Amino acid sequence: MAEDDDKDLSGTHVYLVLMMAHRAVSAHAKASFAAMDLGRSDFLILEMLLHKGPQLVNDIGRRIDLTSGSMTTAIDRLEERGFVERVTDSHDRRARRVTLTREGKALITKAFGAHKKRIDRSANALSKSERATLISLLKKLGRGAEADKPSDEE
Repeated sequence: MAEDDDKDLSGTHVYLVLMMAHRAVSAHAKASFAAMDLGRSDFLILEMLLHKGPQLVNDIGRRIDLTSGSMTTAIDRLEERGFVERVTDSHDRRARRVTLTREGKALITKAFGAHKKRIDRSANALSKSERATLISLLKKLGRGAEADKPSDEE
């Protein structure tokens, strides 16, 4: 019998391996945020503002999966450090739009560049072909999980 025949190929094992890989890659990413004195949520907010431009507070929270309270705390922290500012939305005066300051843009440009290099280096453990296959397979797995949402009967 081939060695591969003894391996656990169950969905549960796929999940466990995926979670262990996620934990390792997340720790690697966290180290790059910490090197710039940023937490994960601060980095994600600043990175989103860098690449998407000014955003409504609620839109940022929804996209990076932070609660309203966590978003307020994070934006307050970034504002105190001089990296972002809140401005009234021109379309809805009740809404607040978050924008990068000059200091914030300089910091996240540098931080994102360093983060990208670090993550790209770790991804070099895979060939370009393997990365393409992994991306395709992870998307397929995600679609399978979305299609298998539990019904009210389960």
